[in-house]
Amino acid sequence: MEQNSQNTQNPFSGLHKQKLSALILAAVGVISCILPWWNISFGGFGGYSINGLHELGWLSFLGFIGAGVVTFVMGDKSKEYEGQDKMIVAACFGGAGAIALIQFLRQTSFASFGIFIAIAAGVLGALLVWGIIKSPLK
Repeated sequence: MEQNSQNTQNPFSGLHKQKLSALILAAVGVISCILPWWNISFGGFGGYSINGLHELGWLSFLGFIGAGVVTFVMGDKSKEYEGQDKMIVAACFGGAGAIALIQFLRQTSFASFGIFIAIAAGVLGALLVWGIIKSPLK
């Protein structure tokens, strides 16, 4: 009886492995928006870093948040993505990755590691939701 009560308190216990992988990628995407997307150096006079929460980067941040929220709110959590929730989560991941790619293409010379992580999380999340790549979780 105690094991059953512990199982119901963990919100991740009933998630399908595809949804758990997508949730992990959404969290990685949110964290990547906080990391530096551009790093500008002034030589011996220091430097300046700009994170992904500037200009269009907010849309990427909201896309990753949306992918994570829809995973918890819509559909059966014990099954793969299907129907409308599949399209919404794929659009959130794809849109977030596309916005990060657009931001990268606007200024490539000062790009830092956060923008590359955001692009990868968006693309991998969309491919995972569509079933093109399989979840690495066992």
